[in-house]
Amino acid sequence: MIATIAHKEATELFRDGRFRWGAALVAGLLITALLSGWQQYTEIRASHTAATEATWERWLNQGEKNPHSAAHYGVYAFKPVTPLSLVDQGVNTYTGVFTWLEAHNQNPFEYRPAQDAPALGRFGQLTASTVLQLLIPLLIVLLGFSAIVGEREAGTMRLLLAGGVRREQLAIGKAAGLTLGLSALVIPAALVGAFALLLATSTDQSVSFARVGWLAGAYLLYFAAMLGITLAVSAWSRSSRVALVTLLGFWIVNALVSPRLATDVARALYPLPAAETFRAAIAEDLRNGVDGHSPQDVRQQALRDSVLAAYGASTLEELPVNYAGISLQASEEYANRVYDRRFGELADRMRAQEGTHQRLGLLMPLLAIRSASMGLSGTDVFHHEHFVRAAEEHRRLIQRTLNGDITTNGRFGQTYMAGPALWASIPTFTYTPPALAAIVSQQTESLVWLLVWLGVAGAAFVVGVRRVAPE
Repeated sequence: MIATIAHKEATELFRDGRFRWGAALVAGLLITALLSGWQQYTEIRASHTAATEATWERWLNQGEKNPHSAAHYGVYAFKPVTPLSLVDQGVNTYTGVFTWLEAHNQNPFEYRPAQDAPALGRFGQLTASTVLQLLIPLLIVLLGFSAIVGEREAGTMRLLLAGGVRREQLAIGKAAGLTLGLSALVIPAALVGAFALLLATSTDQSVSFARVGWLAGAYLLYFAAMLGITLAVSAWSRSSRVALVTLLGFWIVNALVSPRLATDVARALYPLPAAETFRAAIAEDLRNGVDGHSPQDVRQQALRDSVLAAYGASTLEELPVNYAGISLQASEEYANRVYDRRFGELADRMRAQEGTHQRLGLLMPLLAIRSASMGLSGTDVFHHEHFVRAAEEHRRLIQRTLNGDITTNGRFGQTYMAGPALWASIPTFTYTPPALAAIVSQQTESLVWLLVWLGVAGAAFVVGVRRVAPE
């Protein structure tokens, strides 16, 4: 009986011209977004690869110079794009593309495409995540708002119940029929997405199909929750018109209002410092010390005295090592303390903002799937901070190597020049993304809220069907 009801529901959907046109439009937009995302991914990846190779060649071929000059010459580190960014670009357009690894400074990431895009362009950007999170739920609403209440209004529910159909069978059959109809939309798009990922795999072996599975599972939970909400409202509503208005209102709040509201709440609770204030705080810490009572000249004098005492020397010229290298590295180490403090505070606030978005997923399912989608696609704050830490560790490795060479091979008061052998001794920067287990752990709360939404909506649907009157 359930199969019969499901087949009838799906057949009616396929016969409905509005469904065919709507499904074709949404599927076309989704496929277009996936192909556009794949093209953008391949172009960005190619440009990053070329730029990384060029900056490394520039480093190796910089000629003879003092290692500290080479430290200021620096190299660039480009944040890799993940294959799943073709689905969800996340915060990538806001966090920057590359950073300059140089002496003394932990530089922020540069080139944020969102800064150069007009406001309307940012709002209207077509991505696969936009279609999946906004348009498919809207289609679910338009397809399912009259699923239960429409049977009652047409008088067919009494006939179904009189024919021996139990209310639970009717509920499951309706849900299954709508699911079959939506499958005609989702499956072709999923095949196109899989093909795009296979193309990405041919040039990037870091594609994790386990991560793809988690991402697909999260979206299926979201669609199931939206379907459950739609059917529950249809079961509890007095008329199809009331059901449609209620569901459209929910969709507007879920899709348009809640993201902006969540962003405003997160910013109000955990505001980020202005760029000028952030830079001024770092400069103050470097000048007067982390505690505010250790000026730079006092720190330098204390270092000088400790080094002379350690080697039993009375002047810097008597040292068996080059004090300039020791001083430069000590300056780096102290600056690292400052950067760890200030950039750590900034990262804590960004993570707190992201955590606020996740917690608010209890209020609206879109907030939960948006966090899970970005995290599993590798385009959230967690992934950005993971790369920032890796790039900073490489910057510090470069400085230790160069300052160590000055300390060992240079002589105080004399100009020391190094060559290609030293530049080549610096390892190339390689980045290993976080493991899937760490990513899933970060997104556990979002996934739990999706399950909660699905459970509550499903329960409300079952209860609504049991209580609905035949007429």
